[in-house]
Amino acid sequence: MRKRQQGRIEGPPQAPGHPRPNTCCLCWCGCCKCLWNEDRRERAERQTCTKMDSIEATEEQHPTLDEVIAWSRSFEMMMRSPEGRDVFREFLRSEYSEENLMFWIACEELKKERNSSAIDEKARIIYEDYVSILSPKEVSLDSRVREVINQSLAEPSSTMYEGAQLQIYTLMHRDSFPRFLNSSVYRDLLNSKRACLDT
Repeated sequence: MRKRQQGRIEGPPQAPGHPRPNTCCLCWCGCCKCLWNEDRRERAERQTCTKMDSIEATEEQHPTLDEVIAWSRSFEMMMRSPEGRDVFREFLRSEYSEENLMFWIACEELKKERNSSAIDEKARIIYEDYVSILSPKEVSLDSRVREVINQSLAEPSSTMYEGAQLQIYTLMHRDSFPRFLNSSVYRDLLNSKRACLDT
């Protein structure tokens, strides 16, 4: 495993004969309260706030009643919705089959990848996490699909899991989705949306 090499941080140039105020011999390591480090800390805090604001904004997005009803008519529509996948994942977790959805999402991310080294790495991780018989999160795939995957491992591609992804998608559609629509997870969400309209 390769270790990350951390680059050396250098401070701004200092004019001869003009020592920087509030500095010490270790000012570039971040251990003292020199002016440059204070600026760095302020910038880091601003960046953290921006990231947190973005996360909170994402968490505040909730599906409408029409969207929740539409999911019951179309599995594909629910799977295209991030909120729909989150609710479906909650149900699958209760049935101990969350790995099916996680495998499908991982395959979607792999298909978007264009960098060859990243494709190799993601393909290997997907295999180890969801295809290997040694994995606790192994998904249920038939021998034909497994053979295709094993042959593709020598030269991984962004589409090498398409057959397996379709098989798991079909399994979730035919097996898990009907139970999801009758589950308390979906019905409670639907009732809460209807209650919001009545108030």
